[in-house]
Amino acid sequence: MGGPAGEVIVRLALDTGATGTMVSRSLLMAAGCDPAKASESVQITTGSGVERVPKLRLLRFQALDRIRTNFPVLCHTLPATAGVDGVLGLDFLGAGRLAINFMQGTVVLE
Repeated sequence: MGGPAGEVIVRLALDTGATGTMVSRSLLMAAGCDPAKASESVQITTGSGVERVPKLRLLRFQALDRIRTNFPVLCHTLPATAGVDGVLGLDFLGAGRLAINFMQGTVVLE
């Protein structure tokens, strides 16, 4: 993902149950995006309850061989035990066709 301070690599879980893409606060800050200065916030439902989180726009966001510009992400840090920096949601997948081949271990967005 890219922000005013540059590019940052994030590890995201593909979550077809998430309507929005979420990235941890620390990595957004590393890219130069300050969640405290976000002009918008949204309410989300997590496993632990309902929360209000900042919504920011990234200059560049790349995943599954696709690049989006001015891409909105939610700022929410998952527990360390999750092992990922956030989730890739349906907003990124858009109207594409997602092919997951468990036998080959591949994920392709067409």
